[in-house]
Order: sequence, then structure tokens, then C-alpha cells
Amino acid sequence: MAGIASTLAKRRARAAGFGTNANAIKYLNQDFEELRSQALSRGQLFSDPTFPAAPESLGFKELGPNSSKTRGVQWKRPGELCSSPQFIVGGATRTDICQGALGDCWLLAAIASLTQNVDVMARVVPSNQSFGDNYAGIFHFQFWQFGEWVDVVVDDRLPVKDGKLLFVHSEEGTEFWSALMEKAYAKVNGCYEALSGGSTSEGFEDFTGGIAESYELRKAPTNMFQIIQKALEAGALLGCSIDITSAADSEAVTRQKLVKGHAYSLTGATEVHYRGGLEKLVRLRNPWGQVEWTGAWSDNSSEWSYVDPSERPNNNAEDGEFWMSFSEFMRQYNRVEICTLTPDAITSDDVKPWSVCNYSGTWRRGSTAGGCRNYAQSFWQNPQYVIKLDEEDKDPNDNQAGCSLVMGLIQKNRRRLRKEGEDMETIGYAIYTVRGQRFSGQRDVRLDKNFFLTHGQTARSETFINLREVSTRFHLPPGEYLVVPSTFEPNKDGDFCLRVFSEKMTETHEVDASFRSLFVKLAGSDMLISAKELRTILNKIIAKRTDIKTEGFSLETCRVLVNLMDDSGDGMLGLGEFATLWKKIQKYLNIYKNNDLDHSGTISSPELRLTLKEAGFTLNDTIFQVLVARYAAPDLTVDFDDFVACFIRLEMMFRMFKKCDPHGTGFMEIDFQMVRRSTFTFLKNGMNNCCMCFI
Repeated sequence: MAGIASTLAKRRARAAGFGTNANAIKYLNQDFEELRSQALSRGQLFSDPTFPAAPESLGFKELGPNSSKTRGVQWKRPGELCSSPQFIVGGATRTDICQGALGDCWLLAAIASLTQNVDVMARVVPSNQSFGDNYAGIFHFQFWQFGEWVDVVVDDRLPVKDGKLLFVHSEEGTEFWSALMEKAYAKVNGCYEALSGGSTSEGFEDFTGGIAESYELRKAPTNMFQIIQKALEAGALLGCSIDITSAADSEAVTRQKLVKGHAYSLTGATEVHYRGGLEKLVRLRNPWGQVEWTGAWSDNSSEWSYVDPSERPNNNAEDGEFWMSFSEFMRQYNRVEICTLTPDAITSDDVKPWSVCNYSGTWRRGSTAGGCRNYAQSFWQNPQYVIKLDEEDKDPNDNQAGCSLVMGLIQKNRRRLRKEGEDMETIGYAIYTVRGQRFSGQRDVRLDKNFFLTHGQTARSETFINLREVSTRFHLPPGEYLVVPSTFEPNKDGDFCLRVFSEKMTETHEVDASFRSLFVKLAGSDMLISAKELRTILNKIIAKRTDIKTEGFSLETCRVLVNLMDDSGDGMLGLGEFATLWKKIQKYLNIYKNNDLDHSGTISSPELRLTLKEAGFTLNDTIFQVLVARYAAPDLTVDFDDFVACFIRLEMMFRMFKKCDPHGTGFMEIDFQMVRRSTFTFLKNGMNNCCMCFI
């Protein structure tokens, strides 16, 4: 029961907005503002008891207490390392990130790419932090962790050896945001050593909540340069690397100063006029902050003399950043990773965000850990999820219609288990078509062994692999699909997060993304929405639509919507109440669109009967006549805003009736106590909420 209660509590918290970037969960229940205030009032610098300045925070093996790498390590605050420490100077830049004695170049490449996007950077590194006013030896950062954002507090005691920071540091040595951010990320993952070795996409996702794709450049699509350009323009984060063929190749430097087995940031893509033609160029950065490409188009190379000064970038510094031709890049590098951002991370109106669905689940030995399809007798025991793809787009490679999506399966918290000798499991997923089956349309399904013995998979993850995440891009026909995530072998315990990013969004997802963003902007610090603010949100959303007709939500309608959903009685909607209301509006939009048979953008009175039936409302002719008289225009059509107002009132009327008819007799009796409660409802929510005059 404890597990069920915990799950329900988490669902309620998400519904109330906890776990979003705007309302991140306090990691280990540590509140930054509260802890800083306490430290200031005591006149003592904060020391974090949950991630102490001690050997166990460094590591467990190569960075363990008895290793040569940690011998002589001291923990010092920035004020002990320089006379005038700074948190950020002139904004966060790529040169603030230089690698130290930890093999986390994958993480630093992700951080360097992060600095390219000011809006995304601000989500990870909260503002108003410094070594000046209110300095108390405490800082905080926000990371995305498997479906939710967490706010992580750290003190500013950093590991130092021979007078220098042991791990990441800025080029100047006086700027400390990157070192503190690395410490916060180490805390989330258990220790610094847990960060050794990884994929840039892992860092990308934890800094954005986005989803990463990997391209093998030897098999890259013909429009790879355009894919890179488009991704950079959309605010995506990009990384690249050169494969190694043996352990000796790891971080080996080539003759032209490229590092094998090393994660680079891909930070730019452009075309310049060169000798009568156009030359495609890409900009890369080595997180070491030095060791740059020395071939064509490198810093101060002769090729730049043939380029007009107006097109030349500033490329003279030995800062780890350099340009190279795209054709050379394709020859030298083996892999590119692109992290597409979630809708809430995109603030530009010029960028069309993807829709996102998240599912969390567990594999447990003996019950829900069935292994892959090779284990036919147990495969069906794995968790199962139904997804629905509605709207088609065209595949840019073959111009074929279908639904584009990227599906990612992440195994949770595996880095933290390294101390206990555990590591990544081998994971993947299979996808089955369920259209036309008797369970089509359901969401809570459990298909038995016979189904999987008699049905082949429609698609699957590209491979089963022991990485944190397996993600693959698909282009599937519209319909319903069953997704079965699994470990390769059965009886492997683990927790996971399954995410589906849709490139061509359904209408409800598109509205939802904009709606949530507007809520955060309009709600203000009190995180509450008034009827007037709700009207602004709704009308801004529907103004973008061309497939439904409406004159806009009136203030009166919005007051009714707020009153109906306002559980606290303060005449405002919190995020949880707002989320419930918007789910209802999404449902009504689907019904509205499904029954607009002539695609006029409105609902006619015959179509209105169909919508009532689909929504489960059984009404007699008299009530239906009242609805048409009150909500239809003179031409007997109903606009979307009136449609929503009508359905909200109907739903609440039916709900109130059922409360008065607890035994389901179809009749209700009202005693004096019920009258008193109705009177209270009347006073609290207004005349429109009285059961007798609800419609």
C-alpha cells in the first residue's frame, strides 16, 4: 500500500504543478531560500550535511578514499582560492568550462552547448546568486530527472589539489558557476566519480528535459547539414565525437589535434562565400578549453583570407573552439547527438515545439520484469502502454505521409548504484499495432501471452543496449500502438521513464503546450489565475486556430469556469485546478472536432445531439430544446466557447445529481440539509451553480 500511496501522492503533486521547472521539487527536501536565510541569521557559511566535504563525495574506486588521485585533496571555498571570486561574469560562456581530472567530458560538452541558449541556461542556473550581497556559502541548480525537475542545493566547498580545482574550472580561474554546477550534478548522482564516462545526450536531457537522437555519420541522411542547422536554429543542443577502436585510443590526440573518444560541443553551422562558391562550415568546441583542430578552416588558417571580413567569425583565441568544413567534419567524426527541447523550454514564437507524453514504470523480478521478445513465456508480463497517433506529417527523407515521433526509454538512477557495484541494464522496447482489436481506445491494458505469440511487432528500438536511454525516431501510420519496454533478460529490477515526442502535434497537445506557458507567465508569484487572466489565456490560444469558430470566451463564461473548478472558494484557480479544467477543455475539443461533420468550425444542432451522446449525457427533448435556445446562434450553430460553457455546466449538474442519488435510483430527494448545502454553493459560486438553474 505504501507504494500505491506514494504513486498517488506523486500524481497529485504533478497535477498541482510540482516537478515543473517553474515549481521544482526540493531535492532531499532542502529549501535554498530557507537554508540561506538560516545561514545568514547565524552568521555562518552553509555546510551541506547531505553531500559533505569528505572522501565519499569524491568517489568509490578510482576516486576512492585510498586512491592516488585523491591523496592530498582539500576542500576550499572560492574565497580561499582567489581574492575576488565571481559566480558569473558577463554571462555564462563556453570558455567558463575547462575539464579537470574527471572523465566527464560528455557532461562538460553538454554544459558548453547549454551556454548557447540563454533561456535554457536560466532554467538550470537560477538567477540572483553571487558572492556579493546575501552570500552565505550556498548555491542551487535545477536539473531534469526522469520526468520532473529537482532543485539541488550545494555548499561552495570545492575539491582542490595542489592549490587548484581538481575538476571543472573556468579559464580565468575566478568564475565558479560551472564548478558549482558540476558539484550539484555529482550530488544528484551520488558522487563525482559516478560522472565518469557517459553520453553527451545524457547531460543534454538533464539540463533541458528534452529528448536526444544520435546519428551515425557514416550512415547519415543526405540532408545532415540542414538537420544540424535546423536543430541549432530551434535551440537544440548538439554534441559530436570520434569513435575509438581500442582502449589505447581513448582521448588520443590525432596529428591534426582532434581527440578520439572525446565529447565535443557542436555550437554553430553556417555557409560562407569562398572562391566563387559556398562553403559549409561547422563550429566545434573541445571542453578542455584547448587542443584545437589545426587543419583547413582552423584558427588563422589560409582559407579565411578568401572570405569577406563581414563573414569571418572571431577565431583567433586558443579557447578550444574552432571551425572546420562540413565535408571534413563528416570524414573525421563518427557521431552527432541532437537534443530536441520540450515545449516549455521554448520561448520563441518562431519555433514549433514538439508534444510530449511521459510514462513512469518499474520492472520487478517475478512480476513485471519479463525480458525481451526472446523470452516468449514471460515477455507479456512487462509494463504495457498505449499511445495514439492522429495527425500525419511528411518524412523529410522520403516525403511519405505518416506520424513522426521519437520514443525514448530511460532507466532511472543507475549512476547512483555504481557505488554498490551496479550499472546500466541492457534495455529496449517493442511496438505493436492495436488498431481494430477489441481493446482499441483503452489506456489501461494488459494483453496476455497469446497476443504476443500471435502478433508480430510493428517497430522496435534500434537496439537493446546498456545505456541510460534508448531512443529511436519512427514514422508510423496513424492509429493506436502498444509499447512494451523491457530489459533484455527477465527478472532484472529497475525503474524507467518512457517518453514519446511527436513532431507533428495533435491539436490538444499544441494548445496544452502554449496554455501551460501562458499560465506561468500570467499567474505571477502567487501561481493563481483569475477569471480575467483565464479569459486572456483562452482567447490567446483559440485565436491561433483556424479549424474552430468562436467570438472568444466572454468574461462571464470564464467566471463560470473558475467558479465551477474553484475548490478553495477564493475565486481563483491554482495550477492543480487549472490543470483539471484544461483537461476537460481538451476532452471537449476532441468531441467538438469529431462531430463537426461538415468541417464548418461550428456545431449544428443535429451535431450537438451527437456530441452529447459521445460525452455520455442522456437528455430528454425538453432539456435539449433549452440547450439549443440558450447556446445556439440564430443560424442554429454553436461556437466553441459556448460549447465549452454548455458542457461544463452539464457535467457539474450531472455530478450534483449523482451526489443526491447515492444509490443510483434515477431519482433524488432533497431534505433540509441538502437545501442548506445548496444555499452555501449558491453563495460561494453564484447563481449559475445552483442545481435547479444550472443549465
